[in-house]
Amino acid sequence: KMAEQQHKLDFVLSICVSLALRCAVGLGGYSGKGVSPMHGDFEAQRHWMEITYHLPPSEWYWNSTSNNLTYWGLDYPPLTAYGSWLCGAIGHQINPSFVALGTSQGVESDELTLFMRMTVLVSDLVVLFPAAIVFAKHVSSNLARQTAIATLILLQPGLLVIDHGHFQYNGVSLGLSLWAIILVTQEKDLLGGVFFCLALNYKQMCLYYALPFFVYLLGKAIWKQPTWAKTFLRISCLGICVIAAFALCWLPFLYSVESATQVLRRLFPFSRGLFEDKVSNFWCVLDVVIKLRKMFEIPEVAFLSLVTTLTACIPSLLMLFLRPSKTQFLFTLVNCSLSFFLFSFQVHEKSILLPALVVSLLPESLGLSVVWFQLVAAFSMTPLLLKDGQMIGYIGCCLVYFCVGALLSSTQIVDFSKHSKFIQLVFVGSLIGIVSLHALWSFVEPPESKPHIFPLLICVYSFAHLMLFLVYYHWKQYLSYSEERKTIKVD
Repeated sequence: KMAEQQHKLDFVLSICVSLALRCAVGLGGYSGKGVSPMHGDFEAQRHWMEITYHLPPSEWYWNSTSNNLTYWGLDYPPLTAYGSWLCGAIGHQINPSFVALGTSQGVESDELTLFMRMTVLVSDLVVLFPAAIVFAKHVSSNLARQTAIATLILLQPGLLVIDHGHFQYNGVSLGLSLWAIILVTQEKDLLGGVFFCLALNYKQMCLYYALPFFVYLLGKAIWKQPTWAKTFLRISCLGICVIAAFALCWLPFLYSVESATQVLRRLFPFSRGLFEDKVSNFWCVLDVVIKLRKMFEIPEVAFLSLVTTLTACIPSLLMLFLRPSKTQFLFTLVNCSLSFFLFSFQVHEKSILLPALVVSLLPESLGLSVVWFQLVAAFSMTPLLLKDGQMIGYIGCCLVYFCVGALLSSTQIVDFSKHSKFIQLVFVGSLIGIVSLHALWSFVEPPESKPHIFPLLICVYSFAHLMLFLVYYHWKQYLSYSEERKTIKVD
């Protein structure tokens, strides 16, 4: 009983630490603070509250005198817009100047900052925290292990510093995705499909998870139903639920084809090009030696990236289709989302948060790789975080996460010793490389002819790690797949 009480206390403490760290990061600056005229993501989110609260849905995605799309025009799906409307309505009741139409642009008062920070914190408490706790309980009946799993999900350093420092609401889309993962792995496929639709309609980048969800649900419908008639019925029910969920989310924009296509154009702006800034993916690294963006038109580059991405996803998807198990599903989520980040079109640094979430859901035997991946994922966003003045929050979050990982390892809840000495040495060497690159950028002047050499080195260094992770997780999935096949043959 004493041990059980201690474990419960540890669980509550981990939740409190997760909340406290979010609040601490929020005390710093945010994207675009004091940088006029466009400011940054903080102003973008506030502006969306202003637009959605004062204008009808028919004007949210259209350029007009009241809605200048060149000034942070709404380019997220309808569910984000509804969330902005709700926050805007609450903000208007607290202080109308927060979202005053046309006159609130660039407002940076302490009162507004506190309100905006609280909206992100409450969103996490409502969506992400319950999902992390339920997932932990779903995976293990051991309270100590539940605490470890939930803590590693909630303390992801990249997510904390982007949402509560830089300023976004990724916790909502990732939380909805996690709920969908929980539901479909508990055989509640219809409800899980609906939750994934909600995630996709909150942030379109959840498309990174779409193929694994589709193949997992399709595989279960084909291989786990006793007759083809029941398979057809199962697929039909899933299709109806998904279409109904999408139709409900898009209802205000379905009054004409032109309205719906305008929303789609806003969600997928292909004109922005292959990648943004110094993102740690294949195309950005290749751009150092081969300028694809100058050699080909946008449609050609988009097609090339699509073929490359699907090719990288096929092995993992094939294993999932043939063995639609929970473990195969989690591995496929990791491999496909990471493949999309590395090879797809129009990738942003912050998109690494999608593979980072599902990596934190992997089995405990991969504990070292989970901690390692999270630190590399956060490190890959360094150029963005430095530009936004988020380095203190970033360093603090990484140190806390590393210390928590080491603590969990010392108690053998997440056992690093299961990895070979060679892997452990490579892990230490990798961290030394990260610290060294930080030191170089901080204390060494770049050559005049190569002013961006250090961000590029960080990009290449992170890309090399992520490629190795992609190979490693494919190998681990194959080993798991082979073991499942042997088990089935024995049975």
